[in-house]
Amino acid sequence: MSNLLEIREKLKLLYSRNEFILVPILKFMLAYLTICMVNGELGYMGKLDNLGLVLIVSLLCSFLPNGCIILFGAVFSLMHLYELSLEVAVATLAVYLIMFLLFFRMGSKDSVILIFTVLLLALKIPYVVPVAVGLLATPLAAVSVACGTVVYYLLTNISDNATTISSMGADEATAKLRMVIDSVLGNRAMIVMIVAFAITIVVVYLVRRMSIDYSWSIAMVAGVIIDLVVLLVGDLVYDTQLSLGMAVLGSIVALLIAKILEFFRFCVDYSRTEKVQYEDDEYYYYVKAVPKMSMSAASKTVKRINTQRRLTRHVEEEDEDITVAPPRRVNRSVVTERTGGRNGSGRPSQGRGGGRSVTISRESDEGGAEDYEEI
Repeated sequence: MSNLLEIREKLKLLYSRNEFILVPILKFMLAYLTICMVNGELGYMGKLDNLGLVLIVSLLCSFLPNGCIILFGAVFSLMHLYELSLEVAVATLAVYLIMFLLFFRMGSKDSVILIFTVLLLALKIPYVVPVAVGLLATPLAAVSVACGTVVYYLLTNISDNATTISSMGADEATAKLRMVIDSVLGNRAMIVMIVAFAITIVVVYLVRRMSIDYSWSIAMVAGVIIDLVVLLVGDLVYDTQLSLGMAVLGSIVALLIAKILEFFRFCVDYSRTEKVQYEDDEYYYYVKAVPKMSMSAASKTVKRINTQRRLTRHVEEEDEDITVAPPRRVNRSVVTERTGGRNGSGRPSQGRGGGRSVTISRESDEGGAEDYEEI
């Protein structure tokens, strides 16, 4: 666990240091995926399915607010639908305007949620949406989820009926408009999905806000169960043709992703929970404090080691003093040679007074001097 916490702290530190670079990159990737999804789902106007155009628009969205990704996605879809049928494009524009008015009124800050709802529905893992939104956002985010669900089902139904729409003549404009309206109001599978998502978001939000241990884990499990129950009931009542196996598999994936979100957003240690009670003149306070699980990222320290060897002598002193004797001094011996007198020939004279005497003087270790005489 400590290794995971250390990795998390490193990722947070990396993001905080490079936020000005990472945020535009992430927005670029999100815009690119959104436009590619629209082109792949519709694709009636070949000029829009141009890699250079998609890259330029995605790069532009990376420096604009998140709502511009929704705007460009809507523009691309309307241009594709205009190539298919003018009446379908006009009806879709009317639906977009109604949703945008509702969205900007109640959930303008949740534009990323709308985009991810459409993308996850297209990837066939929609059960992640309500659990993740309930953990990270407020119940008002259900409006953004509902708008994203409507957009996905609207474009999917138009794409499925594209052959029928293209075969209709200009005198059947009313039939085309009715087809678009029925794909929104008469789609029971979409209505059941919106209701299930809204209920799940509210339940997950309420449970994870409760002051109980492991509230986030309980909230995500309860949300997945409620979502499955509502979808199954809707399938029994309206025959939405729900795939039970895919629903269970999607719910398991939703739990895994929710646990990852919990690790990065709400990782606490319930074993060290503290409860505090105090009062003032008007109220009694009961406080429950749960510490977060955190670990500082390991830092590298570089030490310089001197290559020159040093000998250090350590002397430990306890109760008595230890005296170290000074090093012994050895002086060089002094040799003195004395010679006697010389005769006329320059040779040393023989006899008692003419002998040679050598005296060696050396200082001993104790400081005294010793003399040696050799004749």
